[in-house]
Amino acid sequence: MSVNVNTVYQRVLAIANKEQRGYITPQEFNLFANQAQMDIFEQYFYDINQFNRAPGNDTEYSNMLDLLNEKIAIFQKYLQDVSMSGSIGTIPADVYRLGAVQYVGDTYPIEIDEVRLNDVIDLEKSPLTRATTSRPYYIRLTKTTIKIYPSTLANSSSIVCNYVDKPTTASFDYIVVNGEPLYNSTNSVDFELHESEETELVLKILALAGVSIEDPQLYQIATGEEVKKLQQEKV
Repeated sequence: MSVNVNTVYQRVLAIANKEQRGYITPQEFNLFANQAQMDIFEQYFYDINQFNRAPGNDTEYSNMLDLLNEKIAIFQKYLQDVSMSGSIGTIPADVYRLGAVQYVGDTYPIEIDEVRLNDVIDLEKSPLTRATTSRPYYIRLTKTTIKIYPSTLANSSSIVCNYVDKPTTASFDYIVVNGEPLYNSTNSVDFELHESEETELVLKILALAGVSIEDPQLYQIATGEEVKKLQQEKV
């Protein structure tokens, strides 16, 4: 699932032209496009948090939560290797939210719990709470590094993690034909968001570009046959 970057670009241009707000260059579009994509992406987690706080299990809320989880699933990575150097582990650089960290032992995976740095000294004082190979834990040092206790688990092939990664940077690439930018599909990168986010992307990009949408009919300008007509005229 993805959203075609050229489709969004043509819709944005069509509405901006209708509003007589001037030309949005490809460079401006790419800047606004990635800001819009991140805004939509980060809103998922805020919305899920709000739904989880809501009382009851209303069917409508449940369906909306299912859709949010479906949208986030695009970015979920499972059982990714954690590169170990001693007791320090490096997780993939594209991590947005770290999920479960596991030690893949000889028999079955053991989940490694996260603890706060301030708690480590107290935990290590007692044999009842001290980290062991059957009851390990880790602390987060930076966004992409963790420290695992006990250090005997520091085996580069045995520590894995699940995480949510960040959206790939979208890019409208083009060649210039008769002084006009013509879409270059080979080097362009589509939005990584769920296909249902196309209109929301258009709205957010227009807002970032300073275009205010008040007339609902403006949406129709950049959809269906109008987009096809614009694309055909540029070929």
